[in-house]
Amino acid sequence: MSAKPEKRMNVFERYLSLWVALCMVAGVALGKLLPAFTDTLRGWEFGSGSHINIPIAVLIWLMIYPMMLKIDFMAIRGVGKRPGGLAVTLVVNWLVKPFSMALLGWVFFKGLFLPLLGVEMANQYLAGVIILAAAPCTAMVFVWSYLSDGDPAYTLVQVAVNDLVMLVTFAPIVRFLVSGAAGLEVPFKVLLYSVIIFVVIPLVLGSVSRSVLIRKKGEAWFTERFLGFFHPVTVMALLATLVFIFAFQADNITGRALHVVLIAIPILIQVYFNASLAYGMMRVFKIPYAVAAPGALIGASNFFELAVATAIALYGPGSGAALATVVGVLVEVPVMLSVCKVCTATKSWFPAQR
Repeated sequence: MSAKPEKRMNVFERYLSLWVALCMVAGVALGKLLPAFTDTLRGWEFGSGSHINIPIAVLIWLMIYPMMLKIDFMAIRGVGKRPGGLAVTLVVNWLVKPFSMALLGWVFFKGLFLPLLGVEMANQYLAGVIILAAAPCTAMVFVWSYLSDGDPAYTLVQVAVNDLVMLVTFAPIVRFLVSGAAGLEVPFKVLLYSVIIFVVIPLVLGSVSRSVLIRKKGEAWFTERFLGFFHPVTVMALLATLVFIFAFQADNITGRALHVVLIAIPILIQVYFNASLAYGMMRVFKIPYAVAAPGALIGASNFFELAVATAIALYGPGSGAALATVVGVLVEVPVMLSVCKVCTATKSWFPAQR
């Protein structure tokens, strides 16, 4: 019997943390060497005081729309056949994850790290990690599911359902936790606009585009040509967004380099806690491994594009909240790869998929 070929990510996915680090260096250099140009970019907003930066908003749209194109919401029709894995995923994502992150952030930022951060930055970082945790992952989950031998069809269902739940839960959860734990004002209108602009509109356009193009051109053309066209666009948009954010954060980063490390600590703990909780619950309920693994991975990773966009809309691209969401991007790939390795090494703990 021939050996099963090793599964691999593409170069961008495999070295995402490296690209983020390079964008951090490039952005900080841009902010320090060309401050007038950076200030001009920072000032381009949709209306005075809106905090929605035009260049970053356009770039985030170029990331989110292609992700929504990949989701087939018709797959939800078969969810009743195997509801167990989806139920665990929804419980961890929406009843545990945002609240556990708020607790961890409060313990570290408002307690242990407060003397190093100061009250203002502690509140900003706490708001940022809460926003990050309230947005479950979408596109990258397909990569993690692939690497961990997950069921791609069921992963699609989990992502689609989570996106629909996000439409009605993201804004209320963020407002409740940020105002309660961080004590910061959360303008609900701005938060609602963020969800409409960065979730509802791309989701509707992505679903309509997918349906129309597959019907007219066929699924092969849609997958290989249309989605293939957007892949490099999405990559470049992500990297450009990170450069801009780090440029806007240049003074914060150079003056508070230690803060990046401190922000990463509760994020790391939260990722491993939620992955372990979801994976453990899947084992208790005897969910097949091919469903359990992607379920654990969805609960651990984040829809960082939405988180970054929301933090910027609420508090501005130069805020501590925006920096905290970007730190989540910096640590996500190596952490999620380690979770994938644990899953594949413990596959025998679960019943085989029927």
